[in-house]
Amino acid sequence: MARVAAAAGVALAAVSAAATPSRAQSVVLMVNGEPITNFDIDQRGKLDALSTHKMPSRDQVINELIDDKVKIKEAKKYGIDPTASEVDAIFASMGSRMRLNADGLTAVLARSGIRAETLKNKMRADSVWTNLIRGRFKDSLVVNERDVQSAILIKGDENADKASSFEYNMRPIVLVVPRGAGAGALETRRREAEALRSRIQSCDEATSMFRTMRDAAIRDNVIKTSADLPAPLRALLDKTEIGHLTPPEVTKQGIEMVALCSRKPTTADTPEKRELRDKMFMQKFEAKSKAYLQDLRKAAMIEKR
Repeated sequence: MARVAAAAGVALAAVSAAATPSRAQSVVLMVNGEPITNFDIDQRGKLDALSTHKMPSRDQVINELIDDKVKIKEAKKYGIDPTASEVDAIFASMGSRMRLNADGLTAVLARSGIRAETLKNKMRADSVWTNLIRGRFKDSLVVNERDVQSAILIKGDENADKASSFEYNMRPIVLVVPRGAGAGALETRRREAEALRSRIQSCDEATSMFRTMRDAAIRDNVIKTSADLPAPLRALLDKTEIGHLTPPEVTKQGIEMVALCSRKPTTADTPEKRELRDKMFMQKFEAKSKAYLQDLRKAAMIEKR
């Protein structure tokens, strides 16, 4: 899905000419009683080409579609069957990450000759399969501390084990600048933010000041660990004194800062250990997924037409 999202912003020509209506709708395979048509194959091929910039073989596409049918059927056995509106929400979420609404994403796909339903069908299969694997095999997918420590020893990465992790208690602050306001308005509020930043000495002061200010807001406390934060923000917070504000930053809402209420050591994962743990989890997930799918494919009723 990430590759589809990255590629979908580029207008691509249609990958292949449209088939005749009769051929397009002809059934090629039946998988557990569900048809796969030439049209399905053509559509998935275009979607794959859009995401990888490489046209897959017909056999590759057919195998993907078979896998999707098998995954959806198996998930239904365990009550995992998202509604159309839930799939629409996943589709809209992808569009949002690309700064598009659902209609905009539909239009991008259409420019490459792909129906929105083609991507939604793939999303449905991917979603139910992820939920099924995580649900059925959650105990065997756990990556415990001993696993991580063993991987660190094998990797020989001493920094991953010695690095410190902190828990940050923060309060985001916004000085609102109306949309459409010019650079002058932004600069005025930025200077105001710098002046306030030099005066604030504690989170209590920040709370009382920004709650009464016009066109300003202070949000509820947010607690994050080192592994939860991107490296630039983490570095910024480590340089900020407790009770003080981070430097002002221009955002869509206006001028934003963060009041750092506390920073204390924690036994939670460091960013390095989190990355390693996530990688080990994905290795377990992919191995379990591959073996499970192979068993289901062997038991599936696949009839060529």
